[in-house]
Amino acid sequence: MNARARSLALLVVIFAAHPSHAQKAPLTLDEFFNTVSFEAVQISPDGHSVVMEVARADWEQSIFRRDLYLYRDGSRGAAGLHQLTQFGHDGQPQWSPDGRWIAFLSERKSAAGKGRPSGKDSAARKDRAHKDDGEGKDKEVTQLYLISPEGGEAFPVTQGEEEVHAFTWSADSASLFFATRVPWTKSQKDDYRKEWKDVIEYRNAERGDEIFAINLSDIFSALESKGTKVPSDTEEATPGISGVEKVLARSDFRIEQLAASPNGKRLAFNTTSISEREELISEFEVYAIDLKAADLAGASADHAPRRLTKNEAQEGRISWSSDSRHVFFHVSVGSVEGKYLDTQERLYWADADTGESTRWASTFDGSTSSGYTLLSGNGILFPGVLGTEVGVYSQAAPSAKAQLVSGWPGTYAHISAAESSPRVAFVYSSLQRPDEVYLADSADQLQQAKPITSFNKLLAERELPKGKPYRWKSSDGTPVEGMLIYPPGKFEAKGLPMLTLIHGGPGDADGDHFEADWYQWSALAATNGWLVFQPNYRGSTGYGDKFLMQIVPEMVSRPGKDILAGVDALVKDGSADTEHLAISGYSYGGYMTNWLITQTTRFKAAMTGAGAVENVANWGNDD
Repeated sequence: MNARARSLALLVVIFAAHPSHAQKAPLTLDEFFNTVSFEAVQISPDGHSVVMEVARADWEQSIFRRDLYLYRDGSRGAAGLHQLTQFGHDGQPQWSPDGRWIAFLSERKSAAGKGRPSGKDSAARKDRAHKDDGEGKDKEVTQLYLISPEGGEAFPVTQGEEEVHAFTWSADSASLFFATRVPWTKSQKDDYRKEWKDVIEYRNAERGDEIFAINLSDIFSALESKGTKVPSDTEEATPGISGVEKVLARSDFRIEQLAASPNGKRLAFNTTSISEREELISEFEVYAIDLKAADLAGASADHAPRRLTKNEAQEGRISWSSDSRHVFFHVSVGSVEGKYLDTQERLYWADADTGESTRWASTFDGSTSSGYTLLSGNGILFPGVLGTEVGVYSQAAPSAKAQLVSGWPGTYAHISAAESSPRVAFVYSSLQRPDEVYLADSADQLQQAKPITSFNKLLAERELPKGKPYRWKSSDGTPVEGMLIYPPGKFEAKGLPMLTLIHGGPGDADGDHFEADWYQWSALAATNGWLVFQPNYRGSTGYGDKFLMQIVPEMVSRPGKDILAGVDALVKDGSADTEHLAISGYSYGGYMTNWLITQTTRFKAAMTGAGAVENVANWGNDD
């Protein structure tokens, strides 16, 4: 052997003896729970900026902080990512249609009794977290704020004791619409306290909502009269609906979301129960208001909203079509077409004139996520759950077929398309790529998208587990699928200790995505040496409505047989060590864990969270 060959052989021996030079450090417990997540992403109308709601753990305050960040591409102002708010309780950002403002909700402390800019008397809020003692003390109540994307301090649109439930911009950016609980007069509040004192009256203590409209010009005038400095260019705001904080309509229910039509003529909203419990399906519907008629009705609110839907489904995530004729809505549970029936998540629109509802993506066999977005011309983009992947699908019209957009394997969420630009922003992750926000020049260029955040950069530098889909046949011959997550450096190894980690729902599914929290800790378990088996049993989404509904009426036995068949298959093929099997789950996953350990002794350890154990009491409480 010559000198060069001996040197090369020595290098091979050195590197083999010191693998740390080539390996990444493992994920730690602290790093795992410091993961940053994105609760909302919205691209600006011109496509040059993206505002996002960022959530992270604040260990000193024992809270999860929610702050707003803004990305700019450099066409206007300094390029890069900038923190807009730092209060820690800010969320649900919405761009004004002209791109000049960002409105958002915040739980900043405001002195009770100050009233809104109009001086209107507000009701006392019987809040679960902040008891109203009638003394006008400072308390945290969700209110509506404005901030310029150019920076500066946020300032309030609303003040008072009633929290803002929902808000939206007018089409011309001149006004804001918002909903709060119907205000009470001082006399009404005094009478209520006299009757009930410190007793909390369940249900009847709550009441429906009132919808208000307020002009930006009136907001600025009211703030300036109180000595609050506002940006110097606000006088350019065009007056919208006349008056200050005008009442448009009332609802017997709590308003969950508001949406203004692009032509400025209508306002849509969807409702939920005043108790915020899912008790009556009739409390969940979509309504529309004729803004001109509502304006003429004035503060009397005699102009009743018109109900667009009347079905046995829970509608949510509403938005108007570009022609201002249809209202999109998403259904997570229940049925639009007939009697109550739980299927996979679906997307519809309702004709605002006739109320007729039409389903989008009707031939798509998976589940349509609520994170859909409208394209600048016609059509939609939506994240679709199919098997263990959540891809992006496009559809031009209800009658057209949904088409998979070419992208990376993994999971897409929070898709947002610009109104006057082809650009698209979204959140993406896979097992080895933690969540970040990306920006693509168009919907057909997802694979060329660039990350515009790096909040989870440290996690991406760690040795994260690899995984793959796993398929087996259940006891009745039905094909079932799940995910296998392997310990770092042991991908497709055999004879591993195995943790069966069961997802909740049951209308949910595990797949190729990175998630780090108390509910989904497969990455942490795998890092600590476990082969993690995540079964998508009967009742899971992403495999068709028939597969999902086969959980009825065998609510535990059918999924249980699917799960045990998967465990048997993994033991048989040598992947799992039969002497080191464990099981765990939360919510419905906890329920299944509780049941499965009564059916077999194969599991040496079990951990259960929030799982049902007393079905009679559970039926009386929930159904």
